[in-house]
Amino acid sequence: MTISVRPVEALLVVDVQRAAVRGERAVPEAARLVDRTADLIARARTGGALVVHIQNDGAPGAGDEPGTPGWDLHHPVEAGPAEVVIRKTEDDGFHGTPLGGLLADAGVRALAVCGVMSEMCVQATARTALARGYRVVMPHDAHATHDIPAAPGISGAIPAAAVSRVAEWALGSELDVIARASDLAFAAPPQRG
Repeated sequence: MTISVRPVEALLVVDVQRAAVRGERAVPEAARLVDRTADLIARARTGGALVVHIQNDGAPGAGDEPGTPGWDLHHPVEAGPAEVVIRKTEDDGFHGTPLGGLLADAGVRALAVCGVMSEMCVQATARTALARGYRVVMPHDAHATHDIPAAPGISGAIPAAAVSRVAEWALGSELDVIARASDLAFAAPPQRG
């Protein structure tokens, strides 16, 4: 993994929905995550980058079931050609969605991924982006998950912070990890600049 502050042309905000950041099901340090993702969105807009809010359509009864309060995106969306919402039903934000075409049409070459859950939807989306040849940056302080409970005979509980770090590490040396979201720079994609 390398450290990079070269600008990215798109920001993927994965599943920052009310069920994940409010109430009893919220990820640990949800306030920090909301603060960091709000700042990233604001700076991406100012920099002319494409902002993609990826919204999970959970199963019936899940906290993020479509139409429930937990399904709603936490951050307001400035809908338009430079900011869109893409709905998904799988962990990977590319699977069965128009995300790949949207990024290609805009000429995006580099993107940042933030949101929840680090080891699930954030990692799956980042992995596919890497496989498609994008330069992918993951700000360490802008993604989160839950603690993994103890598994008798296997391990004790694993803190959320460790799970998030392992999620980054598992993506390999092609991923650019930066410590602070505030160090990320944005630029307009070639087709939108």
